[in-house]
Amino acid sequence: MRVGFYAPLKPPDHPEPSGDRRMARLLISALRGMGHDVAVISGLRSYNKSGDAGQEAATAAAAQFDLQRIERAWAAEPAGRPDLLFTYHVYHKAADYLGPALKSRFGLPYVIAEASVAPKRKNGPWAAGYAQAAAAIQAADAILAITTLDRACLTAFVGEEKVLPFPPFIDPLPFLQAAARREDERRLLAERFHLPLCQPWLLAVGMMRGGDKLASYRRLAETLQLARQASWHMLIAGDGPEETAVLAAFGPLGGRTRFLGQLELDDLAGLYAASDLYVWPAVNEAYGMALLEAQAAGLPVLSVNTRGVPDIVCHRETGWLADDDSAIALSDALLRLLNAPAERQAMAAAAPRRVERHLSIAAAQQRLATLFQQLGLAA
Repeated sequence: MRVGFYAPLKPPDHPEPSGDRRMARLLISALRGMGHDVAVISGLRSYNKSGDAGQEAATAAAAQFDLQRIERAWAAEPAGRPDLLFTYHVYHKAADYLGPALKSRFGLPYVIAEASVAPKRKNGPWAAGYAQAAAAIQAADAILAITTLDRACLTAFVGEEKVLPFPPFIDPLPFLQAAARREDERRLLAERFHLPLCQPWLLAVGMMRGGDKLASYRRLAETLQLARQASWHMLIAGDGPEETAVLAAFGPLGGRTRFLGQLELDDLAGLYAASDLYVWPAVNEAYGMALLEAQAAGLPVLSVNTRGVPDIVCHRETGWLADDDSAIALSDALLRLLNAPAERQAMAAAAPRRVERHLSIAAAQQRLATLFQQLGLAA
């Protein structure tokens, strides 16, 4: 089957790494792994951070040019036309101007993975983006809801029959392989970064950019300040434009925090496997790919029971979810887990099993195969 893929928030070839780019690439990989021919139909980015009306109008105009280009190409060569339109991540800040029009023009089935509806954006600066995103969601034949929260909102908007649960996923293999080398990875990292083997290693991985990421880093620093009396060493992987602000937030902790910079996937997998507890406040985050990666490597997670985090971290089984993202709640949970090594070990054993069973690329492919059968498409 030929699949026309589009990611309006961030194209899969965008130079800036992020969880959104990672998820787009994973979807393409999952589809290709099923034997489908996947082509990215457009690199048009519709992301409108501030709701600027001029920017939204410019995006709509650019989409018309792109639609004309695509329509000419598909009309000239029908054999190159996809059998399915597949769009990843649609909401008021990143509307899909292509999918609904191409569905109507060529009569193609149209699927959206990760969509959300925020009725409070119906009016105001994002009104145009909201209207177009809503039109795309209503036009879709099926919507793959990444989180339970999104599924509830989408069901209320378009009905239950075309909203399907589709949790985030990863390819767990590199993380499982790293977990099997845990002791070697820990020894090598201790030598490379001069880390104390006698203390638990806490880990956080994330881009150092403004907004929610910076808020999470600051909350993490506050949490560690409240847990200073415990024995731990904090490792942080990532960089970005707010690196100076992040460094300043952790300054009072002195040498107990080590910044490792941006790491490639293989190095990250080893870092997850070598650490003892992943700690991340996830302020306003949809779910967090790093939380999923950590569990795949056998690293229990401490985070917050909010938004999509409970969809990928099972409280008391693969990690611990604080009731809120306050530094007090997180530090209380951190101290509890640091004093419960046997419980952490049980979580470390359970986490990769759950990822492989429910949150792996193989599990996603099974869900996609079922969806395509329901749509009358080749599995």
